[in-house]
Amino acid sequence: MALDFTQPVFVISVAAELADMHPQTLRQYDRMGLVTPSRASGRARRYSQLDVEKLRQIQELSQEGVSLEGIKRIMQLENQVRALQSRVTELSEELDRERESRRESSKIFAAGASGDVVRMSRGTRPTPRKVSQALMLYRPAKAHGAGG
Repeated sequence: MALDFTQPVFVISVAAELADMHPQTLRQYDRMGLVTPSRASGRARRYSQLDVEKLRQIQELSQEGVSLEGIKRIMQLENQVRALQSRVTELSEELDRERESRRESSKIFAAGASGDVVRMSRGTRPTPRKVSQALMLYRPAKAHGAGG
């Protein structure tokens, strides 16, 4: 069974300990929208491993001197970049499928070596017919009975 890093399993005290933060800090980040945990019954916060990684990233940026508003903006931009990268990948795959489809449908037809119709890819030529290398001797028939 694979681990699901998005599964909300940690209560706030455990998540705070894993992120080496005070639970009140996690509540503040939740209010600001920096890390939004899932809610269990009774409105209790549940954090995933991914949420804990975000908390660690916030802590690292904060220790480097970035303000909370700056951190929020950085995280928004990172999310936007991930979404755009995903979309680029999706569009590239779609373009590849479309090119392959066009390659299949843009065939041309030509006469084959034996005179039959053959399907060709654009930019190719049918193999030329083999020309016989046999030597043929022509001997005209003698005229019979003509004056001579």
